[in-house]
Amino acid sequence: MVAVALVPGGTPGISPWDLYELSVATMVFGIPHTDLADPWYGLRVCGGPAPHSTHGLDGLTGAHTVIVPSVPDGVVDGGETLPGDFVEALRAAADGGARMVSMCSGAFALAAAGLLDGHRATLHREYAPQLAARHPGIDVDASVLYTDEDTVLTSAGAAAGLDLCLHLVRKDLGATVAGALAQRLVVPAPRPGDRPQFVEAPLPPGGRDLLGPALQWAQEHLHEPLTVDDLARRAHMSPRTFHRRVRETHGTTPLQWLLQQRVARAQMLLESTDLPVERVGEHSGLGTAANLRRHFTRALGLSPTAYRRAVTPSAPPSTDR
Repeated sequence: MVAVALVPGGTPGISPWDLYELSVATMVFGIPHTDLADPWYGLRVCGGPAPHSTHGLDGLTGAHTVIVPSVPDGVVDGGETLPGDFVEALRAAADGGARMVSMCSGAFALAAAGLLDGHRATLHREYAPQLAARHPGIDVDASVLYTDEDTVLTSAGAAAGLDLCLHLVRKDLGATVAGALAQRLVVPAPRPGDRPQFVEAPLPPGGRDLLGPALQWAQEHLHEPLTVDDLARRAHMSPRTFHRRVRETHGTTPLQWLLQQRVARAQMLLESTDLPVERVGEHSGLGTAANLRRHFTRALGLSPTAYRRAVTPSAPPSTDR
């Protein structure tokens, strides 16, 4: 059960940002995608004005995940305070074991409830100075798309909220389901949370996107040896131009982008197949089992076998030592 907690009272109606983030949560959790996973999530919208809300704040009780979208601008600016019963309901949900999630300025609500103290958190970089100044106990990181502290998760604005929702689906239901849902929503596969919030990405001249098809081709051939020169030729660019365009668009180097894609492919294979670790290394393009272990552990903090057993507890032991 996922509960979206809207701030009650205040300006009549619902703000455009709240409406957007409510729509994101509804698309991901509120529409039964039971052909992808059965049962799917249930969704409650709590606390806000009718007709958007279906429950009062008591609807947060018993929810496994509570999502707080943007709060009013006056709360961010410091001129308004959040209703006491709203803040208390968030605390009670967290005390009851709910996973607490904020989208963009919703981090101010989790902070007001004391749920971000001692945690790393993010939100839109324009709001980060206010949050950091008002709550010095929070490690505010405005450079990333979202943070995952296990029981407390936060995201930057707009599209980053969708990234975080898909990340939750991946944690709960696996990479295959999250990838299929992303395709259904016609969005890219879930982006890693440590991607930068802002990168320079000028539109290609004449509307031609030469980079996208080349990177799509790379994702389809991750198991093959790939070099930057190979991808640059496929994008009809010099290696230097290709390197610059990847950094502008994705905030990282072509080789690091390839490594991220291969680790993500290894995650999917570990979750959805019983391939031995050696074969996962081959199919993901990471090569030997030792190379897979090195890169996988560096990226995720777990060895491939430990990760597989965490997401599929019935998985048998393998040779990952």
